[in-house]
Amino acid sequence: MDFVTKLSKSSQGYDTIWVIVDRLTKSALFLPIRETDPIEKLARMYLKEVVTRHGTPVSIISDHDGRFASNFWRSLQKALGTTLAMSTSYHLETDGQSKRTIQTLEDMLRACVINFGKGWVKHFPLVEFSYNISYHASIKAAPFESLYGRKCRSPVCWAEVGEVQLTGLEIVQEATKKIIQIKQRIQAARDRQKSYADLKRKSMEFQVGDRVMLKVMEKVGSVAYKLELPQELSMVHNTFHVSNLKKC
Repeated sequence: MDFVTKLSKSSQGYDTIWVIVDRLTKSALFLPIRETDPIEKLARMYLKEVVTRHGTPVSIISDHDGRFASNFWRSLQKALGTTLAMSTSYHLETDGQSKRTIQTLEDMLRACVINFGKGWVKHFPLVEFSYNISYHASIKAAPFESLYGRKCRSPVCWAEVGEVQLTGLEIVQEATKKIIQIKQRIQAARDRQKSYADLKRKSMEFQVGDRVMLKVMEKVGSVAYKLELPQELSMVHNTFHVSNLKKC
């Protein structure tokens, strides 16, 4: 779970998107909210959109937003039997893939909001649909297919975006145009995130034994390292994101 905040305010007053991604299937929910919405309102939305449709999660990784750290939210999840964990830049070994998915989605969602103007909320069911039927390399399938065990049956005119024929009812024509825009935004966001990741991996690569202010002991995944810390730093967690390291 994460929030995409500081968006241009919609005609209904929404300025934030609550992004919820299933770590196994990569299926996602995009819920428009107001940044000032209290946790009690979000809890009701969570029960309606997540629990009643998919059941109670075993665990949730979320950012450090004060609402997710509140006693109310913690009590609710404890009552539901769900464990909570907070994501940090120093613990990407536990939620790195989810974090990268969120980063790609944030890139895409912000682009869609800009494109759709003040009426962006109206089109977000199509954004969610488009993302969930798009192929995801890490699971070698679309999230929809991974979640439901079958391919999504969608209108023929959406199957091949490059050869679309804008025929039929006006509502189908409008939806088709939006699907084309959204899929372009999704691909552009993925390309940008891959470019960022490749650049970081290429320029920020270390080997065991290198010195980086502190001695590298073990590489954790592709973006984190465990360091051998001096005794005076024994209380500090010893895993650091690559963005916080540089050659000594």
